[in-house]
Amino acid sequence: MTIEQRWLDVRARVADAAARTLRDPNDICVVAISKTFGSSVIADALAAGITDLGENRAQELKEKRAALGDEVRWHFVGHLQSNKVRAVVGVASMVHSVDRIGIAEAIARRAMSLGIRQEVLIEVNVSGEPTKHGVEPARAIRLCEDAAELDGITVRGLMTMPPLPSRPDDSRPHYRELRELGQAVQASLPDATFLSMGTTRDLEVAVLEGATHLRVGEAIFGPRRATTTGF
Repeated sequence: MTIEQRWLDVRARVADAAARTLRDPNDICVVAISKTFGSSVIADALAAGITDLGENRAQELKEKRAALGDEVRWHFVGHLQSNKVRAVVGVASMVHSVDRIGIAEAIARRAMSLGIRQEVLIEVNVSGEPTKHGVEPARAIRLCEDAAELDGITVRGLMTMPPLPSRPDDSRPHYRELRELGQAVQASLPDATFLSMGTTRDLEVAVLEGATHLRVGEAIFGPRRATTTGF
């Protein structure tokens, strides 16, 4: 299959799932995770109509943005270290992986130096896996509120990455927990409505549980040599 055919298939999957909950599929953003794929492959993705691309490495994001420009919205979905903030803030339209106040403060400082506000999502480790990044659910609301008080940052919602599912429904309790947590966040931050959750393996379940952003790689670009992320 070509990238265009895969993209049409992904959009059909999203539309079918959205119809089941009377949602408008146009309100669901599919972020095409382009990590490890070169500029020529990404050019095919742009030609197919993809408008949002995601990267999980700061250097790769910076290089691809330099090569491809602003034809699409760039998303940073990987774990962000303080020494990589300069390469991401102002390059990515949204940072999906703020998991501690220190990184939020670093993002805010960089954004203020550029005269911008950086949109961010707070990453929550809803599964409690020790190998996963993300704030504990019990501390997520406080982190959202603290980050929202920083000049230079706009908190738009939450993100999570659950364990790789054997079956799509295995992800449902994790996505449901994030949705419920997001509703609690909105009590103090009414504009923090985004939920970044769902991948190639379980995107329909994510849509049914309220995802506003899906992070999809393999279903669009085909398999990578090796992957442990589920993108």
